[in-house]
Amino acid sequence: MAVDATLLEVLACPDTHHAPLEYDAEGQTLTCTECGRIYRIDEGIPVLLLDEARLPKDIQDTEGE
Repeated sequence: MAVDATLLEVLACPDTHHAPLEYDAEGQTLTCTECGRIYRIDEGIPVLLLDEARLPKDIQDTEGE
């Protein structure tokens, strides 16, 4: 299910920096251009909750050290 183009224009990362998000239609995700958090899209609805976002792989790898 596609996300409305107008909605994508106004969405931003919910973290304090409020950076723009990049849309991945194939993966049904939005990725923050600043912190790299990856937010899923469920049935066309972005889930912009910090505690449900995935961290980029490189950040996950360093957290376990």
